[in-house]
Amino acid sequence: MSKFLLFSALWWLVGNPFLALIILLAIIYVLDRQFVGVFPSVTRPIRRMRSISLLRQQLTLNHHDISAKRDLARLLLERKKYSEAYSLLKEMEPLSEDSAEYWDDLGTAALGLGQVEEAEVHMLRALKLNERVRYGQPYLKLAAVYQNRNAEKSIYYAEKFSLIHSSSSEAYYLLGNVYQSLNRKAEARSAYTESISIYRSLPKYKKRQERGWALRSWFKRQKL
Repeated sequence: MSKFLLFSALWWLVGNPFLALIILLAIIYVLDRQFVGVFPSVTRPIRRMRSISLLRQQLTLNHHDISAKRDLARLLLERKKYSEAYSLLKEMEPLSEDSAEYWDDLGTAALGLGQVEEAEVHMLRALKLNERVRYGQPYLKLAAVYQNRNAEKSIYYAEKFSLIHSSSSEAYYLLGNVYQSLNRKAEARSAYTESISIYRSLPKYKKRQERGWALRSWFKRQKL
């Protein structure tokens, strides 16, 4: 009702229902980004593209800058530019053998290219180096990729993740998705509940970062 009244007031002020709707949506978006965090940032892709451009320029001047290559590869993974990210990561392999994050990134790139078996090898290597790397999310990635290929493997990786203590609402939201896709509703509900519980226990400065995942978990749980 409050949104309808606000829309009516805006319509009366600007004299155009379409403009009033655009203003209302802009207000909702700004409030969400400030206090909730469900909607994606419209500026993040722009900032990411700018960073990618700067890093490419940096590598043109110094192709051996490992730090720049690592940062560029991760940004390319976010953009789903898996082929370019994979090539960059392979260049860094001799200097990254002891980095769990590196092997997880390489595995993610391989997954994006459809090279599932190779991705599994890289991610398991990451987990061997550090089982808690990125809150154990390599386990979740493997569980997700195998959910329609090999149910037993998918469950195995999902349950391995559940043994790792995590303070990430996002991670448990993803775990719930894996269980839900396998029609294991009780485990899915438990994972979504854990996601919400973790959010409630977080300090204020962390809640904004995790709020969107907790809300998604709440909506998913309601549908089970």
